[in-house]
Amino acid sequence: MLHLPSIQICCLSDNKYKDSSSKTLKFKESNSRTTTTYKKGYLNKESKPQNVNLEISPHRAVSAVRLMRIEFGGAFADLLNEKGKGSGDNEMGYVERTLGFCTRDLDDRDLRVVTDIVGGTIRWRKYLDYLILSLCHDPNGFSRMEPLLLQILRIGFYEIVKLENPSYAVINENVQLAKIALRPGAGNMVNGILRKLVSLKESNSLPSPQVEGDDRAQARALATLHSHPVWMVRRWIKYLGREEAVKLMNWNNSDPRFSLRANRGKGFTRSELVSRLETLEVPYELSPHLDDFVRISTGMQSVIQDGLLKEGLCSVQDESAGLVVSIVDPQPGETIIDCCAAPGGKTLFMAACLNGEGMVTAIDINKGRLRILKETAKLQQLNNVVTTVHADLRTFHESNSITYDKVLLDAPCSGLGVLSKRADLRWNRKSEDMEELKSLQDELLDAASMLVKPGGVLVYSTCSIDPEENEDRVAAFLLRHQEYSIDSAERYISPEFLTEHGYYFSSPVKNSLDGAFAARLLRCP
Repeated sequence: MLHLPSIQICCLSDNKYKDSSSKTLKFKESNSRTTTTYKKGYLNKESKPQNVNLEISPHRAVSAVRLMRIEFGGAFADLLNEKGKGSGDNEMGYVERTLGFCTRDLDDRDLRVVTDIVGGTIRWRKYLDYLILSLCHDPNGFSRMEPLLLQILRIGFYEIVKLENPSYAVINENVQLAKIALRPGAGNMVNGILRKLVSLKESNSLPSPQVEGDDRAQARALATLHSHPVWMVRRWIKYLGREEAVKLMNWNNSDPRFSLRANRGKGFTRSELVSRLETLEVPYELSPHLDDFVRISTGMQSVIQDGLLKEGLCSVQDESAGLVVSIVDPQPGETIIDCCAAPGGKTLFMAACLNGEGMVTAIDINKGRLRILKETAKLQQLNNVVTTVHADLRTFHESNSITYDKVLLDAPCSGLGVLSKRADLRWNRKSEDMEELKSLQDELLDAASMLVKPGGVLVYSTCSIDPEENEDRVAAFLLRHQEYSIDSAERYISPEFLTEHGYYFSSPVKNSLDGAFAARLLRCP
């Protein structure tokens, strides 16, 4: 198994509690490398601007540096400012600064290809590394491989094995990238390994781990085949069984599907959103669960370029998150507090439901993300019912005496329900983190419970499918707080999402949505 350098990530699910010094978690990236060093010579080249190199595929160059940023985090902190994030021009400038050469700018098709290659390479990283190691024959050489060279190989392997792109083009362009970004010898190595891969693939002789032996050995083989950490596979087999665990991993490795919510706060209806999508020729499907939501599987780039998001007419939000708001059931005139609000999707949906009457207070510990939430609320014309408060929920009650009709705690969690959209999360979690997360969730639940009016509602939610973060946390809370009882979610959601205890739960496998959980709790009058 590769061991990459320890990367400190001061965020939990959705980057919540990013500034919390007492609860900073350290996650280690893990795959099959034992050590990684990187040389300033090729990561931070000070070379003078060169002429545009048309031999280099621009989307492969950008994919390589983006994969480096994702894997090594802070080493690439100077990449893009918030305003320019995702800009092709900025990305190409970064290629020049880090790899030392220019290539042509990205067009729209290139941007889509970058998204596909980066997302797929991250998802399949463990399996790709297994193949690379199998073809290298020298484990020591693989463990010492330069990070950029490894990314180029991963890209090539992913394109050949999973995308089934024309092998001659994949080999030629990745060889050119290795030669120019590193040295001629690196290009020769890429050429030899990719050609061997193509030969094995064409003869149906690709190496494959055998699912046999004891439970541990089988879990390791399944983890490699489906490219997930072994601890996750073992945990899912324990709770779901092997067949359901494999289905879940297949879902996580599939192309992510997205939902758009029409922002009724701005007077924009789902019908109007549908009309815009039809004009853009973006295929869509109406959500069967939520009136404001539309599903799309392709065409997000067209939606972005058309300005629908920039103008605040719609938001990207999974239906699983929208159903959490259904559990809260915001009504005009109510006072609601969202305890871990940023990035604000649920906050803004709840605010839109108030029809201009009432107030949603959004608390978050991250001042920067809270500022973005405030700006988005203004963009969506919801700033008259949204108030932001920069605070740590765990100490907020010390300076606050106000109680609320409804309190939503969308708690920091492992994010194990959103791995199809957040492929990198699977490599940024380890089993030990679960205990720290559960402790934090308990603290936050206790703090949130103090903000509820007598007779009011507390909703605890996560984007996790793990029972220890969900049902177990609610059960532990109810033992500590006799003044609360379960209010079944049956009045607010379809029966397919209702658990035997009256909680809301969306299953990626069963419901084809992100995994999510919510419990509606009543405080006695």
